[in-house]
Amino acid sequence: MADVQSLRELGERIGAALKDYVDAPEVVRGELIVIARPDAILRVLKFLRGDTQCAFEMLVDICGADYPDRESRFDVVYHLLSVSRNQRIRVKVRVSEGAVVPSVTGLYSSAGWFERETWDLYGIYFSDHPDLRRILTDYGFDGHPLRKDFPLTGYVELRYDDEQKRVVYEPVKLTQDFRRFDFLSPWEGTQYVLPGDEKAAKS
Repeated sequence: MADVQSLRELGERIGAALKDYVDAPEVVRGELIVIARPDAILRVLKFLRGDTQCAFEMLVDICGADYPDRESRFDVVYHLLSVSRNQRIRVKVRVSEGAVVPSVTGLYSSAGWFERETWDLYGIYFSDHPDLRRILTDYGFDGHPLRKDFPLTGYVELRYDDEQKRVVYEPVKLTQDFRRFDFLSPWEGTQYVLPGDEKAAKS
């Protein structure tokens, strides 16, 4: 694992070389983090891969994060690994809802499925992606399930209909008939007989 001082020095090098495209890199909890402009992500990653002092030849992951109260609502986060130098870096871009991020599949072939996953779960669109379609949800799925405003129950439920001999989609229905909510703790006691307690009362 790279020591903090070497990460700081690497961050200074990156900041100097890409000063027009990134904020000042910083080391947080032993990890080097760079915030890049969305339109400059290809330039930034190309430098990080090709520079001999960086040599981040492997894209480990791309993921998203949702901050609904922020103007630039989403983060797209790239995790890179330098196998030859045993170092890692996290590159973030901040984008607003509906913004487009350039695809990095031309630099890292592993980005293909990661960008599809980020599109599927957050709705962040990647331009020039060769095959941007859903990867974890169904083709007709409504919405993007890792957004903070996506309902916990979803919009539709599916089941196999034995009469139609196929899977059918229906609006979510929450059945509350057999639920009984009370907010008393077990130590305060309930005002009704719990199932099974009627036997103890008779003896």
